[in-house]
Amino acid sequence: MSFSGTTRVPKAPTLPQGETVAAYGTYLEAQKAVDHLADHQFPVQLVTIVGTDLRMVERVTGRLSYPRAALGGFLSGAWFGLFVGLLMSLFSTPGTSSLLPAAILIGGAFGLILSVVTYSLSGGKRDFTSSSQIVAATYSVLCRSEKAHVARQLLAQVGGVTPAWGASSAGPSPVGTTTPAGQEPPQAPPTGPQG
Repeated sequence: MSFSGTTRVPKAPTLPQGETVAAYGTYLEAQKAVDHLADHQFPVQLVTIVGTDLRMVERVTGRLSYPRAALGGFLSGAWFGLFVGLLMSLFSTPGTSSLLPAAILIGGAFGLILSVVTYSLSGGKRDFTSSSQIVAATYSVLCRSEKAHVARQLLAQVGGVTPAWGASSAGPSPVGTTTPAGQEPPQAPPTGPQG
């Protein structure tokens, strides 16, 4: 169902519907493919990008120590102090110009103390900093059956296209079926007498 040219996203978790028209190794490649469809006036509201074989990746960015914890706490506290100082200076009288630097210093001091206390309470169980992401091994581009053949033709220019199920004889696959990346679609059993 569409509303002003866009597809409504289901509120309950629902499996995507459509045929796999292309598969890519990175999200950026899948994004580029959908952008290519949009550039060619394709109704992209019929398209879904699905990541499969999800993994949580935590990249370690450095070693954590008291000086690094203190510096990080001071900087984040100073940012908060700057925000509060700006809000207070908007509603203060013109003679109180030293309010902003004081708010930055006070915020930085509280951030530093809080960060050092939190780090000391960890007991050395996590002496590193990191950044986490959810990544997929494969990103499939799905399209509703009625436009899947058009999407395949357009994406043939950028690569990654997967064949339709029974592309030579059986026509398009039913809605809700997908071709897993890296697998051939099932072949029809042989017909006729076997020798």
